Amino acid sequence: MPGKQGIKLVIVQGPTASGKSELAVRLAEQFSGEIINADSMQVYRSMDIGTAKPSADQRRRVPHHLLDIVDPDQTFSVADFCREAEAIISDIARRGKNIIVCGGTGLYIRALTKGLMDSPAGDAALRSEFKDLAIREGNGALHRRLAEVDPVSAKRIHPNDQFRIIRALEVCQLTGRPISELRGEHQFGTLRYDYRKIGLSMDRESLYRNVDNRVDLMIGQGFLEEVKALLAAGYSSNLKPMRSLGYRQLCNYLEGDIPFEDVIQYIKRDTRRYAKRQLTWFNQDPEIKWIEYPENVAIIEHIVNDYFD
Repeated sequence: MPGKQGIKLVIVQGPTASGKSELAVRLAEQFSGEIINADSMQVYRSMDIGTAKPSADQRRRVPHHLLDIVDPDQTFSVADFCREAEAIISDIARRGKNIIVCGGTGLYIRALTKGLMDSPAGDAALRSEFKDLAIREGNGALHRRLAEVDPVSAKRIHPNDQFRIIRALEVCQLTGRPISELRGEHQFGTLRYDYRKIGLSMDRESLYRNVDNRVDLMIGQGFLEEVKALLAAGYSSNLKPMRSLGYRQLCNYLEGDIPFEDVIQYIKRDTRRYAKRQLTWFNQDPEIKWIEYPENVAIIEHIVNDYFD
């Protein structure tokens, strides 16, 4: 079925540290393309090192979109992403350029290609109640409550992912139905765009080695100083972006909770766990064509050339 306005997207996916940004730039240069970011952390200004944003050189070589568009204390939802991305996609297509979507946030990509599920708006009172429970009894208590009402979601959501746990509990209480059940019924309607999903694959040992090397590089580039600057600018360590991977651990260190000798190892460990969760998400998507990278970059280029031709 033809997609929206016949617009074609190449979507580069994969776990963190798999080489997505590098490949996207290579493809954009080769096939006269522009890149749309689909990483939920790279939308935030002043959060550059810890989110592994494309380098200044990469951004000079190829136009990138949806980077640095909100401050860390501003909200940015998947609906915001879809609205912004759709406008940019239309503009790029109008100018006759090819479109490459690149990122590891599976929910962004699913919403962009399939549409958003109808769900109730947030309820501030309910969220406050659940947050108070987490303060009193810990995230584990929240996760156990979720397991009672929605075991499917509880298996998918990490026990420390307070935001997603609370959202799932909130939807269940407001609708009387598990969010996993609502998602299962969501048929997404008509295809929104034509697209090809390319997943970057590598053996687990190599991926974890890339993760460890990237964390070392981030620390060497000044990740700690970036976090200090954000805190000095008045951004609370309790903000959602500041509780994300790497930023949370460094905030804990600066608050005296973790020795610096340990914090790097914690970041590496938690990043490896995050990569594993990303793979679990992506492996549920039969539309992704997995290709070993960088060994088979020529195969990827051949696929993209045939698709855009």
